Amino acid sequence: MNKLLAPAADTLVLTVEQFLRWRYGVPGLAALALLVIGIKARNQTCSAIGAVALALMISRPAL
Repeated sequence: MNKLLAPAADTLVLTVEQFLRWRYGVPGLAALALLVIGIKARNQTCSAIGAVALALMISRPAL
């Protein structure tokens, strides 16, 4: 079952990464990196900073 979900998860991560790069540039990728690193390292501070940064970028009005 895990072998079936791995390609789908990889595709989803790459899609999100490309969207953030297109829409939000380097700050979006940095926030995503902080979030992922924080989750993998089980560091709540790092993941919270990444999540808040992404939320702020996504929730701001488009110019």
